[in-house]
Parts: sequence; structure tokens; C-alpha cells
Amino acid sequence: MSKGYLLIVDDEAEQREMLAGFLKNQGYSVTVCARPSEGLQAADEKLFDLALLDLRMPEMSGIELLFELKEKNPEMQVIVITAYGTVETAVEALKKGAFHYLTKPVFLEELKVTIEKAREGQLLLAENRFLKETLETGYKDEIILGKSQKIKEVLSLVVRVAKSNSTVLILGESGTGKELVARAIHRLSERVQRPFVALNSAALPETLLESELFGFEKGAFTGAVKSKPGKLELASGGTFLLDEIGDLPLSLQAKLLRVLETKELERLGGTQPTKIDVRFVAATHQSLEEKVKAGSFREDLYFRLNVITIKIPSLRERREDIAVLAEHFIHKFSSQMGKPPMTLTREAFEALLNHSWPGNVRELENALERAVLLARGNEIDAADLKLQAEPSKSKTASDAPSGELEPMEVVEKRHIQKVLEATGWNFSRAAEVLGIHRNTLRLKIREYGLSEISE
Repeated sequence: MSKGYLLIVDDEAEQREMLAGFLKNQGYSVTVCARPSEGLQAADEKLFDLALLDLRMPEMSGIELLFELKEKNPEMQVIVITAYGTVETAVEALKKGAFHYLTKPVFLEELKVTIEKAREGQLLLAENRFLKETLETGYKDEIILGKSQKIKEVLSLVVRVAKSNSTVLILGESGTGKELVARAIHRLSERVQRPFVALNSAALPETLLESELFGFEKGAFTGAVKSKPGKLELASGGTFLLDEIGDLPLSLQAKLLRVLETKELERLGGTQPTKIDVRFVAATHQSLEEKVKAGSFREDLYFRLNVITIKIPSLRERREDIAVLAEHFIHKFSSQMGKPPMTLTREAFEALLNHSWPGNVRELENALERAVLLARGNEIDAADLKLQAEPSKSKTASDAPSGELEPMEVVEKRHIQKVLEATGWNFSRAAEVLGIHRNTLRLKIREYGLSEISE
């Protein structure tokens, strides 16, 4: 998962390529443009988190470009870079909305720290806005919980895309909360007073799915004794979620593509098109790119859906959120069942941390509902969780992709990365778990080139 989407606009080829190469190695997705007009076009096509702008360029200055970019996306952070650094230009850039101002030659470590600070502030503001608007609209049971960097990035993207009408594609394993994210987008949008309608493509046979999606007219088929609007029509003015779109039959994909392009649909058996105004959101646990290659998903529909993509991390990728989620679910089910406040024993908490969670947050929620119900006292023990036993792994060669023994440094690198991810990159906690000093841990991270983006 990318740490953020960055735009670099600089007319000096050597400078922009150097910055792009460095930032890509840091885990960012980078788009490079040589001219301001190209940067503006890129900003029309993609939602960037941050822009690095040269101050002196043809067509317009970096400060003029900053103003144009902020008009398109007020929440984009901007860092201005120039070889002509003066106090006056720095103040002007900051007044126009720049986050920071750097002079050439750019010190890469300083740039890295500046971008990280900009992203931290951006994510914190987005999280606060999300929580505030969620509570104000009365949907406190639908808060997306977590303190991990990855889930904060999801929240930031939700907040930014909610106000637009662009199509959103939500990707993630089963149980990660794709519908929860879709509902959050609707709830924070201008369409909140209109319907949110969801339909699961995998839950219905093709013949029924078509009528449920597009509706039908009286007499369209045996049993159609009266006309009925489809889910898309019922969502008009609001948001429509088509879940598991990867399972949508090819025969219906062409019809859906036409609806997305024309904003019109025809009911089954109908002859007149009906105008609809719908924010379309699709979700799937499958790789649509692979399905396109296999010929089971239309490429043109995939491109039409893939305007804004939100990738929800699995619970394995955000283990530092398990404690927050567990506390929330325990409180929720204790209240529902009329039980006193309950806590997890150390053994139960370790069992939660060590489980692989193939069913993600949904599996965690179900496990804790069962545990709250079964627990006899005020504590939940590991036995109350009744987690499925996982296949045991050999501590020698079984982890090697080829089944062969691995060098010690390969095993050590993987283990350190795993501990860092499990502790949310908290150096003190990770060093304690590993049984080494913090400084030793820092040396190992540098030695192995580890980062918060797993290889």
C-alpha cells in the first residue's frame, strides 16, 4: 500500500528524476511533470496528497501553480522548492497555502522529514473530521476504528472523495469493512439525506440479478404482474454500492457500463430510458486486473470504475488496531447482553495478536461476540475465544518460499519486519520484544533497508 500520492512539477529533468527516485524508494506513488500545464492536467485525473513545485518554471510560477492546485484540491499539501530562496518568496508561498519552503540543493533527509510531517498533519485532520462528522450525523456505531497508519490513510481518502461524485472502487479481502467504507463515503457526502442502497452481485442468480439491478416493467417475464424499479433507480439522488462486482456476469457488465456513461437505464422489458442521478461505488475482494486478463471482466468497465481506488488493508496488515477493535467489540456486546464491563486476560490478548484472521474484522467481531456470551466472569480467557487452530509451521525451512533453508540474515530481516508491524513501528516496544537495544534495532533497520511498506 502506498504511503501517499505525490506530484512533482519541475522543469529541470535531473532534479525531478532525483526527487522521484528517492520518494519512490520511500514507498510513495509519484507522478512527475515537466510543465505546470501537465501538473494541472494530472491533478484533474488523480487525487494527490502532496505536491512538490519548483518556484521558477515556464508558463507560470510555482506560487501561481500552488494557487491553481489548491483551487482543485484544498486539502493537498504543497512544498515549494527553489534555488532562489529569500524570506519574501518564502512568506508569499506560505501565505498562498504552502506547507513548507525548501531551497536547492535539496537535502533528501530534510525533504523526507518535511513530507512525513505534512502527511501526519493531513491524516490527523482527516481523522478528526471523519470522527466529528460521523458523530454529528448520528452514526457512531459505524465509525471506522484504528490507529495504524494504513487505516488513517483510508480515512483520509474517504474524507477527500466523499464530497465529489466520482466513481469509487473499494478493494479488500472479505471481512475488511468494504461496505462500512462505502457507507462512510455516503454519510460524509452531500447525498447523506438521500438513500444508500447496496446490492451483492454474488448473492443472486443472473436472471434475478438483472431485474434487481435495473428493475422491470409489467409483463417483462412470467410473474411480472406489475412494474418494479431496480436498486439503481431506488438509489437515485443518493449512493449505490454494487458489492462483489467481480462476480457480475459479462452479459450485465455491458449494460452497467452504459448506465455509468449515460446516467440512464432501461428496465427489463422497457422501451423508454429513465434518467438517474447516482453516486456509484463498487467493491470486490478479487483482482479485477486479473479478471480482465482472463477475459471474465470487461476492460472498459474496469477503467470506468477505477477512477478513485480505496484499498482496505487486511487485519494482518494492521495488527496494531486489534486492541482498539477488541475493546470496541467487547464494550458493544457486553452492553447488548446486559453484562458488566469485561476485559481480556493476557493469554486471550496474545491469542488475538497471534491469530492470522483470514476473516479479518468480521471474524474478530464474531469471535468476541461469542467470547462475551461464553465468558463466566468479568474476564475473557483464550479458551472463550474458540479460535480455529492454524496449521503449525516448522521453525526451520518451512518459511522459505522454495522449501530450502535460508541464511540467518534473511530470517532475521523478516522477523524484525514482522515485530515492527505488530507493534505499529513503536521502536521501544519492538526492541523489547526482540530483546535488543533501540539503537541496535535502528542499525538493523538501516542495514536491512526496512520500511513501513512490506516487501
